[in-house]
Amino acid sequence: MSQLTRRSLLLAAAASPFATLARADDWPSATIRLIVPFPPGGSVDPIARLSQPGLQQRLNANIIIENKPGASGSMGASIVAKAAPDGNTWLFVFDTHAVNPFLQELSFDTVKDLDPVLLIGTAPNVLCVHPSRPYRSLADVVAAAKAKPGIITFASIGAGSVGHLTMVLLSQKAGINLVHVPYRGGGPAVTDAIAGHVDLIIGSAALLNQQVAAKALIPILTTGKTRLESMPQVPTAIESGFPDFESYAWWGVFAPAGTPKPIIERFSGALAASLRDEAVAKQLRDNLQVSMLLGGPENERKFLAAQMALWGPVVRDNNIKGE
Repeated sequence: MSQLTRRSLLLAAAASPFATLARADDWPSATIRLIVPFPPGGSVDPIARLSQPGLQQRLNANIIIENKPGASGSMGASIVAKAAPDGNTWLFVFDTHAVNPFLQELSFDTVKDLDPVLLIGTAPNVLCVHPSRPYRSLADVVAAAKAKPGIITFASIGAGSVGHLTMVLLSQKAGINLVHVPYRGGGPAVTDAIAGHVDLIIGSAALLNQQVAAKALIPILTTGKTRLESMPQVPTAIESGFPDFESYAWWGVFAPAGTPKPIIERFSGALAASLRDEAVAKQLRDNLQVSMLLGGPENERKFLAAQMALWGPVVRDNNIKGE
């Protein structure tokens, strides 16, 4: 029998469930970082900032938000994946989180190196047209694209974005060929769309709701299971002849793998409660069009797996490359 050393005893004690509970009881004991892997603006950043005051109050901790943009969110995700699993670093993600493993050579494993915390919510994508174009339904777009293949253009927030992949899959099902015009983010894409430099734009309801309300863009299709309350006149893809066709922008939170379960549960509960605050929930619903789910770790784990199973083959089969 190998001799027990002081180090092995310490390691064994640290690995015990009682030690884990002790660390959880002591948490939080330092500043908590919320890593937002995108620039200020957009939709991920405001969700983190809306949750910050409630989290500080409920956890009695100093909470700072750090924007770490780059590579469709994977640079910030890498920082969290390599951080200590002590409950002091958390990652807010967008729908690109499920697609990046198929587009990029990541320095971490999306599934193994990050633990799910909270599935915040979803929003369907919306397909819009510039008012000067003659299309007022998906059927109009399909008819025009079949008459003149490779002419109609659509903007997305980037190559390999869920909006881009949504249009690839929808075009395949419709038997048409559209020209993709990728942009580096929602701001530039919307600017060119309202200027009429592209025929169509696909993006989350959070991105396009304001321009639709201002009548700068005309929505012709949504990709949720049911119609949006803010756009009740706009049919879904399912209603437009594509059974079971759904695609969603989504937002969630992850932690470094190995973060103690009690800490994850406490943070998840505090975050969910903060997002349920009436003023916060109203902004998420009205301004960002987020349908809140507030699903716990297991819900988020299953959701991420389903999103990766849906979009991974679309990326591979169409040889789509990230920017």
